[in-house]
Formats: sequence, structure tokens, C-alpha cells
Amino acid sequence: MNTTSLLIGAILFLSAFTQGLSGFGVALVSMALLPSIIGIKESIALVALVAFVVDLGVLLRYWRSLQFKKVLPLILASFIGVPVGIFLLRRADEGLALAILGIILVGYALYALSGLRLPELKGNLWAYFTGFVGGLLGGAYNTPGPPIIIYASCKKWEPDIFKGNLQTFFIQNSIIVLIGHWLSGNLTTDIWSLFGRGFPWLIAGLLLGLSMDRWINPEVFRKIVLVLLVVMGLRLIF
Repeated sequence: MNTTSLLIGAILFLSAFTQGLSGFGVALVSMALLPSIIGIKESIALVALVAFVVDLGVLLRYWRSLQFKKVLPLILASFIGVPVGIFLLRRADEGLALAILGIILVGYALYALSGLRLPELKGNLWAYFTGFVGGLLGGAYNTPGPPIIIYASCKKWEPDIFKGNLQTFFIQNSIIVLIGHWLSGNLTTDIWSLFGRGFPWLIAGLLLGLSMDRWINPEVFRKIVLVLLVVMGLRLIF
């Protein structure tokens, strides 16, 4: 195994471990690290495959806590956001796209670390708006998480419901994104090859993360990851 394959495997392991333990993070972590190794457009296509597997794995654990009616507006709005995001990505300069991705990572991480208590959102309008933005970011940068996580925090969902609902949104978002990338010709032989070589690392990280939530404080781990996201996001910007 060459150095590049080893680095990609380690990144997939860490990103899957993060989501298995905390319920989110596979796209945030992998998209913060992979673009500097294989490029942003290749990273987005690879992470679309990775996110689908990880989201499915976490959902299988928390599906009993799913409240589908609460995430349905998010899902419906993302159907519009994803193709718009993919369309914009194909026309974006890579340097500009990396900077925007870095801003998203830093902005979300600083928000999450701030401990801000946001008001509870009422009505479905916010859900449709958030779902569209999440889909847009998912299609463009494979990072639908920040607006959806903020929305879920405002709704004050219990931890298990939080994880079950988020995985449901993430997995359908991954499916739409994958279809979009397939139609756009982004799922090349090289991407499938990278995914195949990284798959064992991915599964190992996911299983370890799901099994370690009783031994590691997820909140402490989440804060460590957020600090790292600030650093990695600043690297992408500058």
C-alpha cells in the first residue's frame, strides 16, 4: 500500500469513527482532509460513497428513534438543493471552492464551540429553508451537516432522536448526491478504486465508533473534532 492510499484509509477511518461516536462528522472530517490529497471534485465524489455507507450503518443502530414526519420537510427541500449544488460545483474554480468549504467548516465549528442557545424554531418554513441549504451544500461540497445540525439543535431533539433523524436526512441526501454525481460522470473508475481500497478502513472506523460511545465521552470528543475542524478549515482558506 502506497503512502497516498494509507493516508486516504486513515482519513476514512477517522471520519467514520467520528460519526459512529457522535452521530455526525463523516463528511466534515473527510472533506477537511481529502481535498489536499486528491483534489476537491474527486473528494466530493468519493465522500458521497463513503457518507452513504456510514449513514446507513449509524441509522441501523438508531432507526427506532426516528421520527420521520419531523425530517420529511427537510428531505423534500433537499431534492431541489442537491442538483443546484452539483450544477454550481461543476462551474466553480477549485481554489474558490476550497476557500468556501473552509469558511463553512470554520463557521460551523466556531458556532458549535460557542455554546450559543438558539431559540426553538416553529413551523415548517424553517425546515424547508434548512433542507434546501443542506441539500445545496451536500451537492456542492458534500457537507449538508452544518445547517441540519443547527436546525436539530434549535428543535431540541433528544440525543437518540437527534441521531436517528439526522442519519435519515443524511442517507437520503447521500442517495440524491450519488445519483447526481453518477449522471454527471463524476463516479469514475478511479473513484471506485479509491473507495474499494478505503472500504475496510471505513468499516473498521464505523464499528469502533459505534462501540466506543460507552467508553468515550462523545461531547468531549466532539469538541476536540470541532477544534481540529477550525484548524483544517483555515488551511483550506489560506
